[in-house]
Amino acid sequence: MTLKPLFDRVVVKMVEAEETTKGGIILTGSAKEKPQFAEVVAVGDGSAREGKSTAMKVNVGDKVLLSKYAGTEVKLDGEEYIIVNMSDILAIAE
Repeated sequence: MTLKPLFDRVVVKMVEAEETTKGGIILTGSAKEKPQFAEVVAVGDGSAREGKSTAMKVNVGDKVLLSKYAGTEVKLDGEEYIIVNMSDILAIAE
């Protein structure tokens, strides 16, 4: 099964947080911060919602920086995804 977001929504898959610090210290699960970087998996068509059309600024495969705690978490076929609004994406990482 695949997810096809509607309107100005984007489906992303979170990128795993670093397991060790630059100094080599291994972090436990509770010490890790929630990751904010994700990879775009699917993009809506940006069609009109409430009378406004949105130009989609991201493409499938882009690495993006999200607002903390943004979106709705979804589990599908054993994989975890987050569906976010385009406005929850802060930047594209290049």
